[in-house]
Amino acid sequence: MPRKAKKKTFKVGKVDDALLSVIVPTYNCKTIFKDLSFIKLHLDLLNRPYEIICVIDGLKSSRDKTYKYAKKFNAAHSHIYFYKVNKGKGYAVRFGMARAKGGIVAFIDAGGDLHAKGLGLALEHMKWYDADIIIGSKRHKASKVEYPWQRKILSFMVQKATKFMFGLNVSDTQTGLKVFKRNVLVQVLPRLIIKRWAFDLEVLTVANRLGFKRIYESPVVITHNYSSNIGMDSVKNFATDYLAILYRIYILRYYDDGGSDHWEGDPNLKLRYR
Repeated sequence: MPRKAKKKTFKVGKVDDALLSVIVPTYNCKTIFKDLSFIKLHLDLLNRPYEIICVIDGLKSSRDKTYKYAKKFNAAHSHIYFYKVNKGKGYAVRFGMARAKGGIVAFIDAGGDLHAKGLGLALEHMKWYDADIIIGSKRHKASKVEYPWQRKILSFMVQKATKFMFGLNVSDTQTGLKVFKRNVLVQVLPRLIIKRWAFDLEVLTVANRLGFKRIYESPVVITHNYSSNIGMDSVKNFATDYLAILYRIYILRYYDDGGSDHWEGDPNLKLRYR
């Protein structure tokens, strides 16, 4: 029988429980100014304090102007972070989370596929269910999804395998919208290894392993805009990460170590308690 994962007490400084922190990871995104503006528009409608943390995950080439476009978004309570070398979505999200001040921390993908009004729906679901985590789901019965049939088939296969192999009682782990209570992240983030492809799956798996079982789905609106950075190499790398998570869970018992930090010496990913 696998031993039960332990929780380690982490020292947490002052946190603004009323604040919503929204992380927007992005890479090679020509629409980032429009995306951030749209996210702000929908956050303003929520009538609650918030901050937007945009993390630009490196440059694709010398012609990549993502940072230039993002800097034009100089709204109040927004922060733009940039580093030159691409490190992966998981790294970018964790980089943003490390700087988040809110008691509720969300992330939403840039690129225009995912409608920002899903943030408000996710927050309503979190309140209703008193959830630890809310995940936007393409398979929620109220979702409105428009994207290629090849992606639908791949998504369906991954979802079925994930439910069986990882014991997650959700139908979709990969949609790029998730909302967390900060106390969940305090326990989960130090255990994470993946910085690129299967970050979403690892964070949910570890949270579930640590006893944060209140994980629920909320509807999303997705319109495929044909500017995705996902290709066959991405699929292969995701599969590699997928198998690595299984190996760490069932062979190494890596996530059951009592809460050791696995930041691998990167101070940029350490949670900053304010």
